[in-house]
Amino acid sequence: MTSNFVDYVKILVRSGKGGAGSAHLLRVKYNAKAGPDGGDGGRGGHVIMRGTTQRWTLLHLKYTKHVFAENGQNGGENLCTGRMGEDKYLDVPLGSICRDADTGEFLGEVTEEGQEVIIAKGGRGGLGNDHFKSATNQTPRYAQPGEPAVERWVIIELKVLADVGLVGFPNAGKSTLLSVVSAAKPEIADYPFTTLVPNLGMVQYRDDKSFCIADIPGIIEGAGQGKGLGLRFLRHIERNSILLFMVSCEQLDIQREYDILLGELREYNPELLDKDRLLAVTKCDIIDEVMMEQLKEHLPKDIETIFISAVTGYHIQELKDAIYRKLTQ
Repeated sequence: MTSNFVDYVKILVRSGKGGAGSAHLLRVKYNAKAGPDGGDGGRGGHVIMRGTTQRWTLLHLKYTKHVFAENGQNGGENLCTGRMGEDKYLDVPLGSICRDADTGEFLGEVTEEGQEVIIAKGGRGGLGNDHFKSATNQTPRYAQPGEPAVERWVIIELKVLADVGLVGFPNAGKSTLLSVVSAAKPEIADYPFTTLVPNLGMVQYRDDKSFCIADIPGIIEGAGQGKGLGLRFLRHIERNSILLFMVSCEQLDIQREYDILLGELREYNPELLDKDRLLAVTKCDIIDEVMMEQLKEHLPKDIETIFISAVTGYHIQELKDAIYRKLTQ
């Protein structure tokens, strides 16, 4: 199955080179030595990454391998400045970052509508000979060349922007929860890795307040080293304010499951452990109160835990309250 969700592209970008300045000398009918009148060269075009809310993925850039901006025009006589090269824009969804593919240098990120980041700067135009005249050199016959273009391979990555990221093993009930608390319609089935791409849902809270939840593909052991969907998924929780860990009540040792999930996040990026965390024990419609009390003996001590059932709605409002409380504290 080919997915329309693309969150990683590699593109060769090249800015425009600057136009050369003119070394023209003015000659008119009654003055054969009227002096220098060479104009400046035009700036080469930039390659610019621009944020837009009209895009959700990088699919439109998947088959774009080369993006070249226009060169600046040379300066002309009569102090005419050359035309600037046309800029090239890469419209990307909010949350996109750009890096140099060869050096890993961070070139910028866009998080707001219309925000622009120059990822390949156009060369400056050269100065015309009019700039170099002086009392001792009244007819300079030289001008500056334009600056060369910048060419580089860049990697653009999308990191989903959401308030809450769902973290759990496959089949923990993440997609079911998202479908219940929001209008999102993720694919749901009773087998692992139903979710292959991140899904976003807006959760309506009390008094017209809302927050955004991202359902991301389930973790497997070794995801921190890139196993399974690995790094493809883990980059999407770097921007979340809260991590909602989800463990099914079918797991007898909830503490162990939670520790494995924490370990994978630590392996990928230790800073993720600084985020606020909540733990939801899911699928509680299949157990009774006695079993629930027994499970409480195996819960982690350092995290707020809520027993929920997305199917019956059990404690869903309490979960929303806990999430909103952490978002606003």
